[in-house]
Amino acid sequence: MSLKAIYKYGSPPNFYRFAMKLEPWCFSLGVFLIVIGTIGGLFIAPKDYQMGDAYRIIYFHVPSAYLSMSAYAAMGFASTIGIVWRSTVAFSVAKSIAPFGALITALALITGMLWGKPMWGTAWVWDARLTSEFILLLLYLGYITLHASIKEQKRADRAASLVAILGIINLPIIHYSVVWWNTLHQASTISKIDAPSIVGEMLWPLLVMIIGYSLFFSAVICRGGSAEVLMREKRSKWVKEI
Repeated sequence: MSLKAIYKYGSPPNFYRFAMKLEPWCFSLGVFLIVIGTIGGLFIAPKDYQMGDAYRIIYFHVPSAYLSMSAYAAMGFASTIGIVWRSTVAFSVAKSIAPFGALITALALITGMLWGKPMWGTAWVWDARLTSEFILLLLYLGYITLHASIKEQKRADRAASLVAILGIINLPIIHYSVVWWNTLHQASTISKIDAPSIVGEMLWPLLVMIIGYSLFFSAVICRGGSAEVLMREKRSKWVKEI
């Protein structure tokens, strides 16, 4: 993102209008792709020769796990812009990401536990990947709690943003945990672009689900971020005109 774009959409009225135009497109396309991916993953993709139908939880677990990290990276990026440029829009976006990020991280953990029970014989182990993902959930909750506990808006934005920025260090730990440590969690499958460890018939619904989740996330942020901007700018002339 260029500095010109940051300055342009850093204007609350410009961001609001852009978000309101973008949101229905992202929502509609995101839901459509999630439906297609769900049908493909549950009914079209073949059984796994080792795990049978139990592997199909990946069509919900993997997109949730990817999005939990992507959302946190977006929250950290928005928090950085907010601190550097004192941007109301950036702080609003960061704040709107946190609840959704916490929810999608919880979904990643729950679906992982549902998969782990039949595969590992237990729903939870203090595995490096699981533990670092759980820490990610705590970081989201910490951001939300800290922001809510400080009454002054500017102080709350700065304090919570520091938590978001410092927590970014956990993202490479989550991603590389299966490489750095001896872990029960399987290694990456689709991130090996040259030779993914999953056949095409199983891969395409997973990719569709990831894109669908990402678009739905964009729609949520457009709606949540624009609502937060309206609340913060409620005394502004442009809000009163709306």
